[in-house]
Amino acid sequence: MQTEVRACQNCKNEFAIEPDDFDFYSSINVPPPTFCPQCRMQRRMVARNERALYRRACELCKKQMISMYSPDKPFTVYCRDCWYGDGWDPLDYGADYDFSKPFFRQFRELMERVPRIGLMHLGNSNVNCDYTNFVFNSKNVYLAFSVVQSENIYYSRLLDRSKDCVDCYHANETELCYENVDASRNYRCIFTLDTRDCLDSSFIYDCTNCQNCFMSSNLRNRQYVFRNKQYAKEDYQRAIEELGMGKYENLAALKKEFAELRKKSFHRFANVFKANDSTGNNLENVKRAVCAFDSYNLENVKYFVRSFSTKDSYDVLGTAHSERIFEAVSAGFGSYNARFITFGNASRDMTYADWSQDGSNLFGCIGVRNRHHCILNKQYGKEEYERLVPKIVKHMNDMPYKDKAGRTYGYGEFYPIEIMPFAYNETIAYEFYPLTKEEALAQGYGWRDPDPYVHAPTIKAESLPADIKDAPNSVISEIVGCPECGRAYRILEPELSLLRKFNVALPRKCQDCRHRDRFLMRNPYKLWRRRCMCSGANSEGQIAYPNTAKHPHGDGPCPNEFETSYAPERPEKVYCEQCYNAEIV
Repeated sequence: MQTEVRACQNCKNEFAIEPDDFDFYSSINVPPPTFCPQCRMQRRMVARNERALYRRACELCKKQMISMYSPDKPFTVYCRDCWYGDGWDPLDYGADYDFSKPFFRQFRELMERVPRIGLMHLGNSNVNCDYTNFVFNSKNVYLAFSVVQSENIYYSRLLDRSKDCVDCYHANETELCYENVDASRNYRCIFTLDTRDCLDSSFIYDCTNCQNCFMSSNLRNRQYVFRNKQYAKEDYQRAIEELGMGKYENLAALKKEFAELRKKSFHRFANVFKANDSTGNNLENVKRAVCAFDSYNLENVKYFVRSFSTKDSYDVLGTAHSERIFEAVSAGFGSYNARFITFGNASRDMTYADWSQDGSNLFGCIGVRNRHHCILNKQYGKEEYERLVPKIVKHMNDMPYKDKAGRTYGYGEFYPIEIMPFAYNETIAYEFYPLTKEEALAQGYGWRDPDPYVHAPTIKAESLPADIKDAPNSVISEIVGCPECGRAYRILEPELSLLRKFNVALPRKCQDCRHRDRFLMRNPYKLWRRRCMCSGANSEGQIAYPNTAKHPHGDGPCPNEFETSYAPERPEKVYCEQCYNAEIV
């Protein structure tokens, strides 16, 4: 087939469907999408609430628990032990398919009947992880989200196989680190961005295999570099001691200096490594991964976020060790041939399934485990299931669900915006696609006004000890008032220990404001077509950069174009792979 350009039924913008896309949709037995890639991503994100946690009682055992569902939601919510226990049967909530009303209306009704698990905790070895969500086989995780096989992780997001980390965002195999953003295999590093295989370094940007480096950028295989200048070991150590990062005033000045350093450095068009025929950002060991972000070990995928060890799939937010997945959120580990699923795990041949695990041939099911050939949580024989599913697919197209904004959802569409289980401002969509309350409601999303905050501060942030050396052990008992948002926060004992180890001042913002600051350091999940900013002798743009080496294109402007997550209006100097390598390798 030829490339087709269609109009998104949500934002009305045009988007292209390529021949390879048609081949994939045909192979997985779905029609081409009617939402553009960005609107599809936004819609998936509305199904994933990571950071909004609530205290409520399990509706089976009545014990208090932490849940991603607020008490005013119209759902039955169980704690993990009860949900996985034998005290209930998902098939008790089953219903005959009603051909007199749209499928998605029936799906929402089932969603409100079937018990849901309070938190997304996969694996059987999560220990002391009550105050976290989207965690797998981890230990001692607190207010950190999307954490896999890690230990002692606090106030962080997107960490895999890491240990003893605080205030980090997207780190893999990283240990004893503080405020690392987009890091891989770092050890004893603080305040870093886009770094790999670094040791004992601080305030470094875009550095690889560096040791004992400070306030520097674009380094490879270097030691004892201080503000991008080579030092002798003794001089470097003396200069570090004189910085006084333990004092809040000094640390605040260094953070401002680091922000300026990043602006003046040149930027590779994408943070990708061992990536063949791929586009996106923060990728490693991928092959034919198109428009993919924060992922690794992928092959033949498109429109991917936060996934690893997956192949032959499209439009996924969160999966691992899976194959042939389409339009999924938190598809879990080991799923195969699944479409339009949320919170699935180790299942195959599922269509429109929510919280269903370890089963196969499920259509429109919620909370079903270890079952096969079910529709709307009702058990069928194999022949009856295979006879009924095509009739339901036809009915979904003959009687599609239409929302208040006029959007139509037939077979092949992800869950309608109106039936999502979370309010817009509870989900990660609120971070990546910010909307006001009025805008969200006008677009058909839900909204939840925050509950009144009940914790009264015992100390103001500005009254915290100015030097970490003066911080008493009792500071972990204080409730600190955040000067930016007014919410209260605490200094954790492991956090205090790590700050003392690095001689870093106590934080004077709450964990949510610190998370926002780290989020703003990163690029969006979006790509723009741009030309390399190398103009020959130097770079183009608001901030000039004089080249230090000969480039393959000679003295004239570089003709290379690429897709990048740096928007055209941004001030950074963005170079293609060739010009970038000429400057730093």
